[in-house]
Amino acid sequence: MIGTFNRLDRRAVVARLLAERGDAIVVTGLGSPTYDVAACGDNDRNVYLWGAMGGCAVMALGIALARPETPVIAVTGDGEMLMGIGSFATIAMQQPKNLTVVVLDNGLYGETGGQASHAVVADLAGIAKASGIEDARLVDGMDEVNRLAVRATSTANGPCVAVVKIDQAERERVLPTRDGHAIRARVRQALGLSID
Repeated sequence: MIGTFNRLDRRAVVARLLAERGDAIVVTGLGSPTYDVAACGDNDRNVYLWGAMGGCAVMALGIALARPETPVIAVTGDGEMLMGIGSFATIAMQQPKNLTVVVLDNGLYGETGGQASHAVVADLAGIAKASGIEDARLVDGMDEVNRLAVRATSTANGPCVAVVKIDQAERERVLPTRDGHAIRARVRQALGLSID
């Protein structure tokens, strides 16, 4: 989708989204979305996906289906969402009421050198809507981010995909643990589940 948008500060967007997250589980895409969420403060309900390119939205879907009473927020990038584009149709088929997929769209493949991503011409919100996700939106203002933050902590409205137009500035990397077993164990413990 070619057009002119306000480009928001990615860290400000993620900080606002998670400021009043409550018991929400947050699943992060690889690279910058993980650093952005970690910059807001580590949380026992953060699921960091370090190398599962394209898997963030479907991982969040699985958790949302397993925990329908708990808000689940996927925070991913445009490059990863393009790789996992088929997950929109899977989410639409399942219609989880508690899932919000936030796509931080800077129009770049940040993890492979900053090449222009196909999101420059592909309308990710339009693709999500055409896949059957009724609440698919483009976000390019902080007032819209404020509304999205409220929406993301709800468990009663059906799935939402929000493509947030962010700037292309690099931010300091805030690195959470890479220990997948430890992440799994602490999330399970936070949810009151056994860790074996």
